[in-house]
Amino acid sequence: MFLYNITLQRATGISHAIHGNFSGTKQQEIVVSRGKILELLRPDANTGKVHTLLTMEVFGVVRSLMAFRLTGGTKDYVVVGSDSGRIVILEYHPSKNMFEKIHQETFGKSGCRRIVPGQFLAVDPKGRAVMMGATEKQKLVYILNRDAAARLTISSPLEAHKANTLVYHVVGVDVGFENPMFACLEMDYEEADNDPTGEAAANTQQTLTFYELDLGLNHVVRKYSEALEEHGNFLITVPGGSDGPSGVLICSENYITYKNFGDQPDIRCPIPRRRNDLDDPERGMIFVCSATHKTKSMFFFLAQTEQGDIFKVTLETDEEMVTEIRMKYFDTIPVATAMCVLKTGFLFVSSEFGNHYLYQIAHLGDDDEEPEFSSAMPLEEGDTFFFQPRPLKNLVLVDEQESLSPIMSCQIADLANEDTPQLYVACGRGPGSTLRVLRHGLEVSEMAVSELPGNPNAVWTVRRHVEDEFDAYIIVSFVNATLVLSIGETVEEVTDSGFLGTTPTLSCSLLGEDALVQVYPDGIRHIRADKRVNEWKTPGKKTIIRCAVNQRQVVIALTGGELVYFEMDPSGQLNEYTERKEMSADVVCMSLANVPPGEQRSRFLAVGLVDNTVRIISLDPSDCLQPLSMQALPAQPESLCIVEMGGVEKQDELGEKGTICFLYLNIGLQNGVLLRTVLDPVTGDLSDTRTRYLGSRPVKLFRVRMQGQEAVLAMSSRSWLSYSYQSRFHLTPLSYETLEYASGFASEQCPEGIVAISTNTLRILALEKLGAVFNQVAFPLQYTPRKFVIHPETNNLILIETDHNAYTEATKAQRKQQMAEEMVEAAGEDERELAAEMAAAFLNENLPEAIFGAPKAGSGQWASLVRLINPIQGNTLDLVQLEQNEAAFSVAICRFLNGGDDWYVLVGVARDMILNPRSVGGGYIYTYRIVGGGDKLEFLHKTPVEDVPLAIAPFQGRVLVGVGKLLRIYDLGKKKLLRKCENKHVPNLVTGIHTIGQRVIVSDVQESLFWVRYRRNENQLIIFADDTYPRWITTACLLDYDTMASADKFGNICVVRLPPNTSDDVDEDPTGNKALWDRGLLNGASQKAEIIINYHIGETVLSLQKTTLIPGGSESLVYTTLSGGIGILVPFTSHEDHDFFQHLEMHMRSEFPPLCGRDHLSFRSYYFPVKNVIDGDLCEQFNSMDPHKQKSVSEELDRTPPEVSKKLEDIRTRYAF
Repeated sequence: MFLYNITLQRATGISHAIHGNFSGTKQQEIVVSRGKILELLRPDANTGKVHTLLTMEVFGVVRSLMAFRLTGGTKDYVVVGSDSGRIVILEYHPSKNMFEKIHQETFGKSGCRRIVPGQFLAVDPKGRAVMMGATEKQKLVYILNRDAAARLTISSPLEAHKANTLVYHVVGVDVGFENPMFACLEMDYEEADNDPTGEAAANTQQTLTFYELDLGLNHVVRKYSEALEEHGNFLITVPGGSDGPSGVLICSENYITYKNFGDQPDIRCPIPRRRNDLDDPERGMIFVCSATHKTKSMFFFLAQTEQGDIFKVTLETDEEMVTEIRMKYFDTIPVATAMCVLKTGFLFVSSEFGNHYLYQIAHLGDDDEEPEFSSAMPLEEGDTFFFQPRPLKNLVLVDEQESLSPIMSCQIADLANEDTPQLYVACGRGPGSTLRVLRHGLEVSEMAVSELPGNPNAVWTVRRHVEDEFDAYIIVSFVNATLVLSIGETVEEVTDSGFLGTTPTLSCSLLGEDALVQVYPDGIRHIRADKRVNEWKTPGKKTIIRCAVNQRQVVIALTGGELVYFEMDPSGQLNEYTERKEMSADVVCMSLANVPPGEQRSRFLAVGLVDNTVRIISLDPSDCLQPLSMQALPAQPESLCIVEMGGVEKQDELGEKGTICFLYLNIGLQNGVLLRTVLDPVTGDLSDTRTRYLGSRPVKLFRVRMQGQEAVLAMSSRSWLSYSYQSRFHLTPLSYETLEYASGFASEQCPEGIVAISTNTLRILALEKLGAVFNQVAFPLQYTPRKFVIHPETNNLILIETDHNAYTEATKAQRKQQMAEEMVEAAGEDERELAAEMAAAFLNENLPEAIFGAPKAGSGQWASLVRLINPIQGNTLDLVQLEQNEAAFSVAICRFLNGGDDWYVLVGVARDMILNPRSVGGGYIYTYRIVGGGDKLEFLHKTPVEDVPLAIAPFQGRVLVGVGKLLRIYDLGKKKLLRKCENKHVPNLVTGIHTIGQRVIVSDVQESLFWVRYRRNENQLIIFADDTYPRWITTACLLDYDTMASADKFGNICVVRLPPNTSDDVDEDPTGNKALWDRGLLNGASQKAEIIINYHIGETVLSLQKTTLIPGGSESLVYTTLSGGIGILVPFTSHEDHDFFQHLEMHMRSEFPPLCGRDHLSFRSYYFPVKNVIDGDLCEQFNSMDPHKQKSVSEELDRTPPEVSKKLEDIRTRYAF
């Protein structure tokens, strides 16, 4: 078995985010890392939408990311610290839309190791040096400079090592143009290591250490070190030189402290707390991330606490000395991993979990009522300031990037009866959790819908002048009339446009600079800018049946298959070409390409005929109307469209042209198939045809513009958009109702829209999320979803949600009541009334937890519930809250042999569980009966068990439960479940149970899989086979009777299979005197499974499922990851396919090595050597290589580049999208 890995949706969680001018223009961009992916985003300053410019898989773990620019430069570079043991500096090239590696310096072993640098990165604010540190001991400093040709140079590394030292954070200190300086939070553990009593460990203090790079002596010295009172978690650089006082802010538990060299005294300010917080009062408060904003005249910091509250921090200075720290509550947003304040006034927030946001900073919060806290205010030691959280005031949300991270559980099924299965994804953490339904398709935003006086049959948009940015008219054609609408603030009918309104229209367009042309059955109407009208009438009884127009040419087909060609002369007159061309059959469709810039005409006309052929006809004056090539089609063509696609953005700053586009002829057939063929721009030959089935209706094609490039809208029973995005072709359905006719649309509100008709309505639509594979509908949940099952009769979901460190609703209400009473009691006689009012206000206030976070209850506190939800409407049908400190971990739905036709839901619950060191106060199995037509859970009984029931599975009319490390069979009783059988030989903890026939496959938390046979006659569960490797299994999936796929918590997927001679007919030896050689290996089972597949995904996989994703497609193994990625592993159907991709992967590894310097083969073999899997993510980078490299690689494979990309596209569309 050989598999091919395809990513359907890349990881969406962001681990690092930096901002700068990476393309060298004035535009601010953001570079984010998503685990093993680097992505460049550009927020549009006008619309506030965030566009993705480039996504690159780097096949390594991005551990740190920094932007820097050389002194006096205008362009930012990206420094990447990864697990490759190398420092990599990348530059973004806007013309090629690529990251290019400028420097790659090796300094250590690969892998995420304790003493190999890469975890911490700091740059000198003036861009002269960069420090890369490990978590322990090693720190390297590289000096950056430029050579005579203004290229970036990098020095050999200077060491700043110190043994027995742990590093917590590193920043570059802003010292202007003095010697570069770096500040580190360190801890020396040498004494603690050597002291057996443990006293030294308790007394160890963290130190703040400054390292200075002496540019004259070219080495690094430890300049200064001082012990800190609190334990700091990160540092913030304070602007220095001419901009500010320099130094650093240390964020530690409950305090933020300013430190600097010389006479500067330490300034510390407590971190304010929420008033009347339900959190555990003993808990400290820390800042988790920050952003700095600096202009010529001022600077401030935004720092976010772990509850999500942002404070604006400013420093008051008196002649270079800092005198106080001032803090002011700014706003509350979800907790972030990184925040970037852009020069354009936006705040980009990459959330820790859930969606990412772009906010506009509307106010700086200087002149509002919010109290300002200062380090100068007198406070008792241990006291702090209090503030009142409120909804957003200073920030305005402008864009939201959907993120699935973390996907806790996923099931794929067609519950909505839509032919294509949906993905039901339980994702998120705590109160921000959601159940999302994903469907393959582009999200469509409806801008406007208006009714028309009848059912139109076509629609077009035209501009008044070639220079115009926006369209002026929408022309709607009916069976016997034409309606002209003008586009302004509103859309209204006009009568003075010069268009003929009493006839249907076949096509219309802008002609030349400022004239319009209307083609109707009886002729052509040419409307000049000064409203003069020229008409060309059809000869005799003939009418025009088909036409094609562009900016300078008009071609019409008359009845009987006669073609007439018109071209515009320099005076703006339409001239008919002297000859006409008789076609051999009736014309059914025609298309002209747009006139290329700087040319007089489009050279080719495509004509589709009734005899199932399409012909390319030359329009060059030398051989006008001569046939060039022909292609036979499997069915009659319905429409044609020639587009230029696949080129990179055309202009860069110097006016250089980007790469040349290819011409593609798209052919829509009457049987619902779309063909895409390459049209040779010189000879007109057709080659390299790709086929996709779109739907049951004939395919109509329309040319639209998307992100500045041409794209094709194809309409069948669903509408599809074919577009080129990041050097790959996408053909994605629109998640919208059926449309009949469309045209591109540009106005101020909607620069790249589509105007379409559906029955008797005119709709203006916009597609914003290009490149997205799925569109999502999200339903909010209360706690972190853990698992869910589908009720087979009603398709409702039964979902368990559990949070640690949380209160249940009942406990929350109780705590609030208690605090309100305390408030009243604490007040004096005269303040009673006021206190009572405050207490009432406190009880009434209800801040949404999804934004403000849930109160942290402390360790060992659990909140949990069982929810019955309709996944189509998203309404909760029933909700069972469990008591405080009861945590649901497993759920199953089953029927019992002695329970009749009723469905039962079993929920495994732990009581008083403490995670570390692991202990549990017992467990229960709650049994519910589903009643009321499937929308109510009726509680039957609860069964006490000794340990946590982490897995439950139905088995032959009874139920298998993993209680701790015991595997048991239970049956339904009147008062509780009755234990029937057990096996005690699973070593640690049963985490999953799968059944097939008499076999049970059990996954252990760290010892991989066990195959168990149930012997009914003896009523025994006997382990007969196991795996040879320890694997920390998170999820597993049955592939067939002998084969299991499983994933572990380190990001590997493996498939193991029992050898053909395995016997599951084994006896357990009750006497214990079985022959020694029969005992098995190391007390394991006597039979071992073989490994077929090993592959490192690079993200923790939490769900696996074997399923088909498209109707009529083949089966694939779908996995979802903790970071929000969705991918599939698909089997090869033929040997030559496997051979081809194996060679392609081999060539790609050598020709296009990963960006961050990690070796691709060793990345995919992180824990186990990669076996029998070919990496489609690497193979698909073939499309983004340089054309000459593509050519050399494809020649090695005896193919041409288009053939290679066709193979890549085919394997993708056979299984998925």
